[in-house]
Amino acid sequence: MATERCAPTVLFATAEFGPYVKVGGLGEASSGLVGSLSSMGVGVSVVMPDFGLIELEDEKRWPLTGLPSWCPPIEARSGSTDPEAGDDTDIILLSFEGGLRPHPYVDPATGEGWPDATWFYMTFSAGVAALAAEVRPDVVHLNDWHTAAALLRLPSDVGAILTVHNLAYQGIDDPAWLGRMLESVDASALRVDPMAFIVDGAFNSLAGGIAGADRIVLVSESYRDEATSEAGGFGLHHQLLQRGDLVSGIRNGIDLGLWHPADDLRLPVGFDHGDLSGKEICRKELLKEADLDADRGPVIGMVARLVHQKGIDLALDLVPFLDSLSARLVLMGSGSPALADKVRDTAERYPEHFAGFCDYDETMAHLIVGGSDLLLMPSRFEPCGLTQLQAMTCGTIPVVTAVGGLRDTVVDTDSCPRRGTGFVAERATSLDLLNALHRACRGWSNPRRRAAVQRRGMTADWSWTKPARQYLELYRELL
Repeated sequence: MATERCAPTVLFATAEFGPYVKVGGLGEASSGLVGSLSSMGVGVSVVMPDFGLIELEDEKRWPLTGLPSWCPPIEARSGSTDPEAGDDTDIILLSFEGGLRPHPYVDPATGEGWPDATWFYMTFSAGVAALAAEVRPDVVHLNDWHTAAALLRLPSDVGAILTVHNLAYQGIDDPAWLGRMLESVDASALRVDPMAFIVDGAFNSLAGGIAGADRIVLVSESYRDEATSEAGGFGLHHQLLQRGDLVSGIRNGIDLGLWHPADDLRLPVGFDHGDLSGKEICRKELLKEADLDADRGPVIGMVARLVHQKGIDLALDLVPFLDSLSARLVLMGSGSPALADKVRDTAERYPEHFAGFCDYDETMAHLIVGGSDLLLMPSRFEPCGLTQLQAMTCGTIPVVTAVGGLRDTVVDTDSCPRRGTGFVAERATSLDLLNALHRACRGWSNPRRRAAVQRRGMTADWSWTKPARQYLELYRELL
């Protein structure tokens, strides 16, 4: 049994792990948390599906046992990512027939979700449980619905934490999946009532995970509060309320090795809060890349997945008003083909005020976040959000809606002049966002006020240090 001073061993199961597999915040949050935990001496092994996108050093292979009969054979591939470059993360990839695919969620050829997504992640979850039974970690750390069903097969004497990054995605499918996942499982060893995985007559991986995990984490304190309400719980607020104090909110952080502007090799030049001259150079380069006039007021940046949650339509509704604000908007993201068409159409109609990029590019993302004057995040809901943290670190002032982690991390400058770090719209509506943008543009035009807001955001600690310590305490509680 580990003592208070002992570092636990953790099997960290996720569908994404940046920079190798990164679609949204899950990939970046996973790598940031694992890196910080490892620096604290925690023995973390990352387990994820083998999408065929990661090469391992010093690789070892072995077959997993204890799988259900419907599941294809699974081979574990273990090794380090790139030790020569200083990245010695221990990764275990689970390989199985039908698992190699270029994207974890959608078919790039059609833009639609993989039709066998449930089979894929149930296979992965069964593999995670089999691996845990073999390596016997102190804690299995599950992430989102992709891994939650592992609790149906996970040894009951292994601690289990489930982090919910987004309640909107729950892994809902045919109720027959419950019987498939329970195949050959000793009923007396179950750690969760199997019927917790059935909601409204359908199999619901996330619902069962919430019922069966020893601890549940939502990725910000406000998102925890929203998730336990009928309006924000996406139908799972009762399940969360039933777990009581076992549900906590821990805000995500960002990897300052990637997002500190003084050392960011993806920016044209570096800068810090003591000398922002380099930010102006980045701004000029951004305007050049976006083909926008350099002398028309503040540059508003936006980097987001093209999905309804992120308020892409709300942002596009504001474009006709940018001329009156003497502002320009640069948006980049990938996702919904329909929203991508709207972005391209808006760019054609308002070329002097708006530039849209519908293919995600990491270097361009850093240039937008680091080179913009303001960052727009019009999310309808936002469990945590990472882009606003990256923006504040780069002296880019965020304009956000008052939801989830955005509410926790951005303080409205007009309401709290001495603590403000950005501008907050109380509701996710075009009118409220236009008002917030108007206030932000007015604040940006005052150099002294702008510098004070930038300094507060750039000097705040948005790293993973504090959140990682909170996770470590949860691990120790389970020991």
